[in-house]
Amino acid sequence: MTASTQRTPGTASTFHKPVATRKQAEAEVKGWTQLASRITVPCLREQIALLDGQLLAYEDVFATGRCGLLLGDVIALADRDLAVQPRLDRLVDSVCVDLRAAAEETGKHVPLAECVPDLYLDRIRPGGRLDRWYLRRDLPITLPHISTTLTLRELADFTLTANGRQLTANVADIIDSLRNALAPDRRWLAGLTQGDPTEPNIADPLCWLDFEFAGRNTAVGEAANLLWYLMALGGWLVPRYQPDVYARTLRLALPPLTRPRIEHLELHESSRHIDVRYSWDSGVGRSAAITRALEGLRGDDGRGLEEVHAFLALRILGVIPAARLTGHGFLLVLIKLAESQDPLTSIDTFFTTTPVPHPHPGERSSHVPAPA
Repeated sequence: MTASTQRTPGTASTFHKPVATRKQAEAEVKGWTQLASRITVPCLREQIALLDGQLLAYEDVFATGRCGLLLGDVIALADRDLAVQPRLDRLVDSVCVDLRAAAEETGKHVPLAECVPDLYLDRIRPGGRLDRWYLRRDLPITLPHISTTLTLRELADFTLTANGRQLTANVADIIDSLRNALAPDRRWLAGLTQGDPTEPNIADPLCWLDFEFAGRNTAVGEAANLLWYLMALGGWLVPRYQPDVYARTLRLALPPLTRPRIEHLELHESSRHIDVRYSWDSGVGRSAAITRALEGLRGDDGRGLEEVHAFLALRILGVIPAARLTGHGFLLVLIKLAESQDPLTSIDTFFTTTPVPHPHPGERSSHVPAPA
């Protein structure tokens, strides 16, 4: 499951997940129960009380042979071997089918305050994660190629052209707009879902893992979570800035092939303007997974991603602490943030990548197991 889970000696087919409080354990069990009859999940075998918390004993789907790899592993293999691509396509399609079914079968329009709060409402509220990371201190950004340092507040006074698009990177203003868009009383279509559809939480063949955020979650929030993980977190930000997390949460943890980069930057201080040219190189498997997820999440009517922008911005801002990012990475994240809020940037344009060819065409990676 996730990095917080562990095997216990003598129980090789069981994952024991520590949970800090009884209340949190009860919430997770409730979420798991709501999903167990609808989607594929591990068996929940036992809830164990401890002096300092709880243990939830789940089936280890890898030890029992139900699953072989995680979504992040299948993507990494497909980046290296074209033969793995059908396996990845099946898995991404299955994920999208489950998310759309949740909206169609259990969805209803409810205030955001009635949804699981951890990933969105708790992070956007005054005093929450975004305030601590971005507003309480003025973060420095060393601009690539020219080694000039601006602070986040100084950057807000500049206009920005990125790949020919005029943008504004005013993080404080964007956070204010997110608070309006994600007000607790605003109603959203929300269904019963796992709550954190990321590469370490999806096993192959499809089995959903980790139910910390399970319950009623917004459909567009789930889409934003999955898409940004595919685009940036799984293939770049987590392995680059949280390598220990990457190594713990994937079974293979192969070196990622996604390499976004600033190719050119010019600073025009007199006109308060920055001109940037960047590329978003990505493994062919990951690029294909992003395209397939976009198609699958839109649904038959093509409208499934209409209101994704606010949730997407919050995922961009609220996962990797800003203070950990280098100037290169920080600027790329801010460019994607500004693009996410620009009405002239389409979702397809936002998620455009440049596929990197397979490193060894025609050769099967030694890491590739037989198709499941």
